[in-house]
Amino acid sequence: MKNKVSKTDLEKLGFKTHQAVTIIRQVKLMMVTKGYPYYNNKRVGVVPRNVVEEIIGIPLD
Repeated sequence: MKNKVSKTDLEKLGFKTHQAVTIIRQVKLMMVTKGYPYYNNKRVGVVPRNVVEEIIGIPLD
């Protein structure tokens, strides 16, 4: 799988639309608090895979 994850990627893995959007929002918030201001933008819809795995607690394959 890619190093970046989008909402549609999460939906393909079985997450509902709202769940996928919520995960993306949580990851973006984490990235901003870690010091990456790039993710403080509503138009950014792709986030790092490793942070998504950290949020949901399972590896993405």
